[in-house]
Amino acid sequence: MLDDVLTSYYAAIIDTDRERAMAVVLDALARGVSPEEIVFHVVVPAIELTMKSIADAGDVNLAQHFMGSQIGAAVVEEMIPLFSEKPEAAGRIVLGTSAGDFHGLGKRIVAGCLKARLIDVVDLGLNVPAERFVDEAVAGGAQVIGISSMMVHTARGENGALKVRQILRERRLEAKLKIIVGGAAYRWDDRLYEAVEADAWAENGILAADVVGALIREVRQ
Repeated sequence: MLDDVLTSYYAAIIDTDRERAMAVVLDALARGVSPEEIVFHVVVPAIELTMKSIADAGDVNLAQHFMGSQIGAAVVEEMIPLFSEKPEAAGRIVLGTSAGDFHGLGKRIVAGCLKARLIDVVDLGLNVPAERFVDEAVAGGAQVIGISSMMVHTARGENGALKVRQILRERRLEAKLKIIVGGAAYRWDDRLYEAVEADAWAENGILAADVVGALIREVRQ
């Protein structure tokens, strides 16, 4: 039955039909599918399928992936209160675009993918100063700071990831907070993350969820 649910749900998100996607989920619940199965065997695989289709030059575009991740995040928020045992969050990340950068689409896709993996996301929005990244991460007990940059000059900017690294070093927080970066600037140069002294980068939302999870585990060791 789960395969049928996944097929129907995936068709709904490809059509960017939130109401139909939710109807598929509610019908599955009524037929005995558990909330946990909805999240881990329907929502997460559906997001992965959209990313695979994009990578394979299939019939899914970025807008569909964006809507799929947003619908998926909404479904997860509906399902978590219904879990047989309240799940422990996998960890927390503060997320935003670097100072001077106002391109938020990629960040929102990543946020949706992270939420589907039960990672708490504190979205700081656009044009975020370096000090705010660190202050909000410390205040919220986050393990990871995520910085998105569309343009190379904002990725390399003096108030971007390099400044965040400087602040972490000055406050002796490098063992407690990791930096992940992403966005178009890093796809053009896959070694740029090293130049801005980030701990890691991710090309897309699915990979970001994997990398963020690994960084969280590293901090918690």
